[in-house]
Amino acid sequence: MSSQDIIIVLVLVIILVPAIKSTITHMKGEGACCGGPKEKPVKKKLPGKPIHKLIVHIEGMQCDNCKNRVEKHLDELDGVIAKVKLSKKIAEVSLYQDVDEELIKDTIERLDFEVVGIEMAS
Repeated sequence: MSSQDIIIVLVLVIILVPAIKSTITHMKGEGACCGGPKEKPVKKKLPGKPIHKLIVHIEGMQCDNCKNRVEKHLDELDGVIAKVKLSKKIAEVSLYQDVDEELIKDTIERLDFEVVGIEMAS
C-alpha cells in the first residue's frame, strides 16, 4: 500500500465514523435533527370535553424531535391539544373551540412538514 492510499483511507475513516454515528443517533430519534435543539411539548390541559377531534395525516416527520415540534406548535393555538403518533404519521387534534382546519394545516406546514389530509375522528 502506498502512502497516498494510506492517506485516502485515513481521510475516509475521519469523515465516515462521525457521519455513521450521527446517522445512528438520528435514526434512533435521539438527535436534534430538524435544524435545532430538542424541543419538548408543553403539557397543556383544557377544561371540559373537546367539541371536535381531527386526525391530521402528516408526511416528513422522522423522529421524536419532529413529533415534539408539531405537538408544541399546535398546542400553542387557542383551544387545541395535539398528540402526535409518529409511527402512524398522524396528529390526533382535540378542539375545545372552533378552530379553522386551515390554521392547523398552516401551523404544521410552517414547520416544513406536509399535511396530506385532515379528517374527523370517529
